[in-house]
Amino acid sequence: MANTTRTRRDAHTPRITRGHWATVILLSVAVAVVSVLIGTVKIQLGPAAVVLFPIIWAVVIGAILGTQRLRPISPAARSVATLLLEIGIIVFLARLGTQIGPTLAHLGGVGPAIVLQEAGHIFGTVIIALPVAVALGLGRVAIGATWSIDRESFLAYAIQRFGVRSPEYRGVFSVWLLGSLFGAVFISLLAGFLGGLSIFDPRALALGLGLGSASMMLGGAGALSLLYPHQAGEIMALAALSNLVTNIVGFYAGVFLSLPLCRRLYTFWSRLFGRDDDGRRVRRLPRPGPVATTQDAVAAPDVPQAIEDPKVPLSWRTQLLAYGVVGATGLLMNVLGTKAFRPSDVVGMLILLLLTALSFRLAKWLPSVPSSVWVLGVATVLSAPFLPTSALFASLTGHLDVILLGVPTLALIGLTVGRDIPALKSLSWKVVIVALITYSASFIAAAALGQTVLHL
Repeated sequence: MANTTRTRRDAHTPRITRGHWATVILLSVAVAVVSVLIGTVKIQLGPAAVVLFPIIWAVVIGAILGTQRLRPISPAARSVATLLLEIGIIVFLARLGTQIGPTLAHLGGVGPAIVLQEAGHIFGTVIIALPVAVALGLGRVAIGATWSIDRESFLAYAIQRFGVRSPEYRGVFSVWLLGSLFGAVFISLLAGFLGGLSIFDPRALALGLGLGSASMMLGGAGALSLLYPHQAGEIMALAALSNLVTNIVGFYAGVFLSLPLCRRLYTFWSRLFGRDDDGRRVRRLPRPGPVATTQDAVAAPDVPQAIEDPKVPLSWRTQLLAYGVVGATGLLMNVLGTKAFRPSDVVGMLILLLLTALSFRLAKWLPSVPSSVWVLGVATVLSAPFLPTSALFASLTGHLDVILLGVPTLALIGLTVGRDIPALKSLSWKVVIVALITYSASFIAAAALGQTVLHL
């Protein structure tokens, strides 16, 4: 009977063919090439500007292809894209780690104000934004939307920790996309507004700009520099250093501090506001006697769920092909974007792929630590100036642009959006509000903490 059931299930499972692989590879490469060729576009809006980078074009164009109905992306093709995405995002983090390692020497002179900013980020996201997200009915999406400031490294971690089908991932992705598209102009306007009020020391506002996003940091620092031209150099330096600390410390603080805290507080706020994990209202029905109360869901429309895609069989040949595709497309984008090729780039990419494979293996040995944490930690340590391997890593990976390496991966994210579009539609305006609160609260809380420490 079990064999019959398995046979029937297999008969309804789409078979993943070479055609699906070819479709995904060609589409992702085409989207990545177009995105790199478009380059960076800056749209001036008064004193602020909206800056669109290649990674944003990749997501947007990929999402258009992934959601169009003329020739929709099949579930089998999305499965291939998901496999390549899981490898590509770790390669991206490996390169990010090799960039962070050499900067560790600069942290020796960092004062308490710039280090303690992470407490401000945690307070702003988890303490302030989370209850709003739960009250609005985001359900478990609220965890992903508010446990961090949701930049690229957190997006990668969410893919590894929760999976692309999870509500938590949809929350992270939604806030990340909104921040990538409009974060720079929003933070620029907010920093300019707060700077004009003369409530905060401009240095404290500069410290608050360490949100983990270069575009947000530059936008906010630019606005503050216009208001305080005599302190422009100091503002830019503090903002850049603050952003560096966030990229180094913020990821680990988010993973090991704010995420566990966010999950605990999510349970508390869900009970207080009477919401279930889908964001629907629930009510308590008291029963006589010592019997405990139970929760009954109030009638509400079903929350759309992501479409289930088949799994790609992971043979050693399939894995070798996937690693090869990720490495080759990353090198191609790097050549196209930098307009230069060095033989050492191939060796550097092989190193990143080896670090990726090692992180997956370590994550299997110690499942409590995901591969995204392993790869960022190992790459950072091996490229740190206190190890003899730092010079080798710098020479072999230095010409590999981390953003260009991430373009094909972001294109893959766009191609898989079609699976999640029903669930993303259900979030509507709520995620926009939560995203604005998350960034505003994180920035203001970090600035307030910096203000306090600076004037002790």
